[in-house]
Amino acid sequence: TAQLAPEFEKRNVKPLGLSTDTVEAHKGWIEDVNDTQSTVLEFPIVADKERKVAELYDMIHPNESATATVRSVFIIDPNQKVRLIMTYPMTVGRNFNEILRVIDALQTTDREEVACPADWVPGDSVIIRPTVSDEDAKQKFPQGWKTLRPYLRLTDIK
Repeated sequence: TAQLAPEFEKRNVKPLGLSTDTVEAHKGWIEDVNDTQSTVLEFPIVADKERKVAELYDMIHPNESATATVRSVFIIDPNQKVRLIMTYPMTVGRNFNEILRVIDALQTTDREEVACPADWVPGDSVIIRPTVSDEDAKQKFPQGWKTLRPYLRLTDIK
């Protein structure tokens, strides 16, 4: 996350960490991250020593430890709405390319009346939502679209 700070900033996204460790433990952990990852960790980390937040959001891995949190990612929009939750076991690293892809897709679908297909990345075609009539689509997507089925129209956006 620290290494990708410019990518998050480009998307106007602010990472926030949560740990069941103490603030003092975080200080040591941050030094380790900075040293081993050749980065500077600058995003805030919440010290949830009492595990209130971690337990509230099912972030304690039941088969690992009473304190070790599951590697959960919550994507929360500017309106404080949880848009996506991804949870990884402690033994599996997170896929930050996927996290950035999801943020891009959410921002695209919020901005345009489109849906992003599986494995979509910026620059790929998007799907015009079925709720958009062809008449409305002519106004919204003057670049045109390709109709694969009446409910499946692909277009390119910038």
